[in-house]
Amino acid sequence: MTSKKGNVVEALSALLAGSYTLYLKTQNFHWNVTGPMFTTLHTLFEAQYTELATAVDEVAERIRALGTFAPGSFSAFGKLSPVKEETGRPEATDMIRALLADQESVAGAARKVIKAAEAADDQASVDLGTRRLEVHEKSAWMLRSHLE
Repeated sequence: MTSKKGNVVEALSALLAGSYTLYLKTQNFHWNVTGPMFTTLHTLFEAQYTELATAVDEVAERIRALGTFAPGSFSAFGKLSPVKEETGRPEATDMIRALLADQESVAGAARKVIKAAEAADDQASVDLGTRRLEVHEKSAWMLRSHLE
């Protein structure tokens, strides 16, 4: 594997790990949110984790299309992910803040995919990174709006 292609796979692997960890955290918060914003947040979190479920498959398949194996264990994701898992049950507003920070972190991972893919002249990965960046920036905006 060329080093440029390796850089793309490395960036995609971090994006996959961050997306999967964010998926799990968002689903956890969907299940466990309480309070006056319950219905709104329960619905928002479901929409976001449902979108992430499709995204992780697309990112993993791109890694496979590049000829390498995708990481697929919690231990691998823990090492690669910019998102850290949540083991407690925060209050609703703290859930929003955590997911906002995580969406921004995963957006950063998507930017790294774009940069590595551009250097490798890998337009398919540039496109994937750009689409993921757009989704994470929009998701961050939606979450941020609940804090204003």
